[in-house]
Amino acid sequence: MLFNSYVYLFAFLPATICVYFFLNKLKKTFAARVFLILASFIFYSWWNIWDLPVIIISVIFNYSIGLKLGKTNISSDRKRLFITGVSLNILLLIFYKYTDFLILNINTLLNTNINTLKLTLPLGISFFTITQIAYLSDAYRQTVKEYKGTNYSLFVAFFPHLLAGPILHHREMMPQFDRMRNKVFSSKNTVRALVLIVIGLIKKIAIADYLSAWADFGFDSAGNLSLLQAWITSLSYTLQIYFDFSGYTDMALGSALLLNIHLPLNFNSPYKSLNIREFWRAWHMTLSRFLRDYLYIPLGGNRCGTARVNLNIILTFILGGIWHGAGWGFLIWGALHGFAYAFYRLWQSTGLRLARPIAWFLTFNFINITWIFFRAKSFADAVKVIKGMVNFGSTEVKTFLNTVTMDFINLFQNKEKFQAISTLCNYFSSDGAKIMYLAILITVCVSCRNSNDISKDFSPNLRNALLFGFLGAVAIMLLHKEKLSKFLYFNF
Repeated sequence: MLFNSYVYLFAFLPATICVYFFLNKLKKTFAARVFLILASFIFYSWWNIWDLPVIIISVIFNYSIGLKLGKTNISSDRKRLFITGVSLNILLLIFYKYTDFLILNINTLLNTNINTLKLTLPLGISFFTITQIAYLSDAYRQTVKEYKGTNYSLFVAFFPHLLAGPILHHREMMPQFDRMRNKVFSSKNTVRALVLIVIGLIKKIAIADYLSAWADFGFDSAGNLSLLQAWITSLSYTLQIYFDFSGYTDMALGSALLLNIHLPLNFNSPYKSLNIREFWRAWHMTLSRFLRDYLYIPLGGNRCGTARVNLNIILTFILGGIWHGAGWGFLIWGALHGFAYAFYRLWQSTGLRLARPIAWFLTFNFINITWIFFRAKSFADAVKVIKGMVNFGSTEVKTFLNTVTMDFINLFQNKEKFQAISTLCNYFSSDGAKIMYLAILITVCVSCRNSNDISKDFSPNLRNALLFGFLGAVAIMLLHKEKLSKFLYFNF
């Protein structure tokens, strides 16, 4: 089921909220929790019912392993259980996500003709798999205090986060399911939740879905892009993935908050970052936390020498890239971020500092370029887009500069004024207008408050009610006109 659909917004979500709080009002808290689990499974299976057995078996298996880890005191048995649990989770992920990719690469390397399995990736498998790997890791370390089956099932399957995060941690979620004040309807949480849902809808429907057309056109025509078209292509995807993914997260946080459940923050204005470390502290924050706590630190973290620390960083980011999908582009994207992070640590040790505008410009453009590898269909296509972005000596650029310069001169000297205005308008009605729109969106990302801050400080007065009522109406009208589109991270 999609967040950006009528069935979710006007049927599933309101019905779930009403039944959940009604059962709690009758003091049937266990029944309310079971209902929420069943509702989450209905939400999950709405897209493809054949995905449902995968997550149910995964939940039962991991809960059983976690339960045994909690009861077993023999070190060797605990280690064997832990390795078995984590290995089978990873194998499940490899089977669904990477089997066809591995077969294709084997065929290329060995000149074989093995048929691919053409597997359909179960929705959210990357998210619920690593969520449970983290749980097993903590159970092995004996830091898990909660072994209630219903709470565990709800922790994994809770519908607002299930398909694309945030990636949850048991310590921050399971206690909320038993908290009595969370079982009573809260008007304060409802107001904040509705603000988040409206903002998320606007991000997705009014911004990300429109940018996707520009990005798709550019990446489908990678070898034939002009300078401006190449920049439009890269910037469109850079902004699309932010507004799409953060829009999903806003709606996830808002949906959970309607049930008085607080999900962790996943975005904190990442495109304001002045360096790569700041970016990863603000982008997909729950993934960064997982990579740090369950990959980087076990590899040795900062406790090793400089060379080993940098190797740990690069390896962690490569694995983070591979987690996103089966493709060399994801690996390259992860490696580039890893090398950039390692380089930033070395740069920081010199004591040198860049002026804030320069630091932001370099960071943002690095992020923009690396997204090209993340999105492009192949390495060759990514290189073509980047070549287009640096082709400043092209005839197109020279012609454009000469034309626009002469038109502005004519305009200000009152020579051929109407023709000059006409030429400029024609230019800015096409690629130039797109560049201006993208520049406005970048300015919004850099200078405006993010949705979390807006919702926290929201005051339910008449002006704000009218503003968000209008935005909500616009979102619903656009939802009616547009074909429903998946959120980008559903693919991962």
